[in-house]
Amino acid sequence: MKVSLNWLREFLDIHKTPSEIAEILTSLGLEVEGWDTVKPSPVDLDKVLTGKVLTCERIPDTDHLSATTVDVGDGVVRSVVCGAPNVAAGQIVFLAVPGANVFSKDGELFTIGERKVKGVPSQGMICAEDELGIGHDHAGIIVLPSDTPLGRSAADHFQKESDTVIEVGLTPNRADATNHLGVAQDLAAYLRVHENEATEVRLPKGSSLSISNSPYAVSVENVEACPRYAGIVLKNLKIQESPEWLKNRLLAVGQRPINNVVDVTNFVRIELGQPLHAFDLEQIKGNKILVKTLPEGTKFKTLDEVERKLFAEDLMICDGESNPMCIGGVFGGFTSGVSNKTTSIFLESAFFNPKWIRRSMLRHGLRTDAAWSFEKGVDPNGCVRAVERAVALMLELAGGEIASGLVDHYPNPVLPARIACEFARINALIGENLSKERIKKILAALEIGVENETPVGFTAIVPTNKPDVTREADIVEEILRVHGLDAVPVPTQIRSSIEIQAKPNPDAVRNLAADFLAANGFNECMSLALSNSGLLPRRRRVFAP
Repeated sequence: MKVSLNWLREFLDIHKTPSEIAEILTSLGLEVEGWDTVKPSPVDLDKVLTGKVLTCERIPDTDHLSATTVDVGDGVVRSVVCGAPNVAAGQIVFLAVPGANVFSKDGELFTIGERKVKGVPSQGMICAEDELGIGHDHAGIIVLPSDTPLGRSAADHFQKESDTVIEVGLTPNRADATNHLGVAQDLAAYLRVHENEATEVRLPKGSSLSISNSPYAVSVENVEACPRYAGIVLKNLKIQESPEWLKNRLLAVGQRPINNVVDVTNFVRIELGQPLHAFDLEQIKGNKILVKTLPEGTKFKTLDEVERKLFAEDLMICDGESNPMCIGGVFGGFTSGVSNKTTSIFLESAFFNPKWIRRSMLRHGLRTDAAWSFEKGVDPNGCVRAVERAVALMLELAGGEIASGLVDHYPNPVLPARIACEFARINALIGENLSKERIKKILAALEIGVENETPVGFTAIVPTNKPDVTREADIVEEILRVHGLDAVPVPTQIRSSIEIQAKPNPDAVRNLAADFLAANGFNECMSLALSNSGLLPRRRRVFAP
């Protein structure tokens, strides 16, 4: 899983180096496999600065070259030779300073250096669109508004930022960390315990959906496969290219931008861990959505233009006439998705049963990003929050208006798990005597509640975004990964006992000894038997440290 450091910093004030963050994440059970610096462009946009053309004179004996002087606000007036026909004194332009890599008119990268042209020193290059990689125009240089501040980098001007992307080898049990908010919350828990108790996580803002309009008609016929289904209608949207900040966020983690509405659904999934799906409202026949299964062998053309035959156990999102529009939580249909002609959508946010998603995903060989999230288990109580976040972004980026009330079919709400824990048992499993205050501090940092506390133990209240935490041993694991596995002292002596029997079973004794050795770091070598064991002496089991 790719995690953007810039994105994490939107949730959390953390100024540590990538290596320090990687060490913390790995200690928390989010093993970091590496990290890379991602530049927004092959062009060194941070070395291309806004400057003012102070003077501009045509160089004798040339038909297009001008000798200019440019001020980028750093106290140095640079001499620059420019061949653009539209260059003039008084303009605010982009100047690539020596050392910057930019594109040539042939599309090749080259490095700006200091040189003389027709005897005139040139200490940079005034740039056109194609030379910065932001367009294809080479007819003239970019001329900026006169109030543009000097010395601003092109990266800042076009909102193109460098980023550090951390690769996390996410284990199947960490459903809470499939998204940037979840990773930020884990980092915050560590910081609260080890550095600053006041560390806060900034939650993203969403729209309030207390709307009087009646909700869009939805019928969930299979509650086992879809325990919760929420959604809302948006109309008069303008489908267009996403702004640079949104494209930067998606590109940094390997997600290809498509358009502003689809990009928002992907953004919210990566940010909050809740997959969303937008249906073109005009493609929903019967003005209703049915969540159901269809007969075995029903044909369905998916978004990749492949016609598939459905299985009887595939959960489908259908229109009011039972026409399939999407394999629920896995893959959308070819005709029902958002296109450039879409003006109205039904925005879906659901909690699908992980077992149903995984089975459909494997049956059809569709390992999609949404299915990856759903099979681990999304937070059933995060559906509406994701809709609110997406609606706020869509209204901002695509205009439009909310055209229905919120649908929220949730007949059996999932409640936080309540797990009885004993202080003595926690310390026995950890191998260290943590104080009650230390245990409660760690649980509070993880936003795991504590109630019914006695001198012996307590009841842990586990948030629903942690579906893997279901028993006391899981609570111990949560405590230990924040406390620090390396902080647990290793005893100098290890003791073990072997049960004494009047007539011991030799195989049982050997297996017990083998288990003890393997548990203490020895590797067992077992050769492959290629012949009848009765023809050979009894094999010995060999161990090596």
